Amino acid sequence: MTLLEFCFLAERPELKPLVAKWYFEQWGAIVPEASLSSFEDKLTEYLQTDAIPLIVLLMQDNAPIGAAQLRFHEMTIYPDKTYWLGGVYVATHARGNKVASALVQKVEQLAISFGVRELHLQTEQQDGGLYTRLGWQAQERVNYRGVDVVVMCKRLAHS
Repeated sequence: MTLLEFCFLAERPELKPLVAKWYFEQWGAIVPEASLSSFEDKLTEYLQTDAIPLIVLLMQDNAPIGAAQLRFHEMTIYPDKTYWLGGVYVATHARGNKVASALVQKVEQLAISFGVRELHLQTEQQDGGLYTRLGWQAQERVNYRGVDVVVMCKRLAHS
């Protein structure tokens, strides 16, 4: 039986180079003057468990298979949109197994625990893909840093 568990990157800082590699390979081409080391340096800000920004990892048998971020102000063109889900990444071999859904839902739960009422994200999936299926609403389509994205929002239910 496979053991799946969440942890914070802050609890497994030795995984920072791997997460940086994932992010650099996925998004490095659209970040000006990006390098693997600049991505790794940026992740240092996320090494916390009790404050935003943070990164959640999903581990399978103690090996990371995905990551997601709860962060501030992802898109500079929206200074009024404070809290963002970003950096949702699933290792190639783990795709198609609802890993991304689990990560998104975990970040939503964490956001609620921090008192966040509304989360935003950007996706290149013009139909919203996974996020639409998880209850996110498209707000607008924009070209950001040369990439066509859909900006989405989800109001979080507080009990």
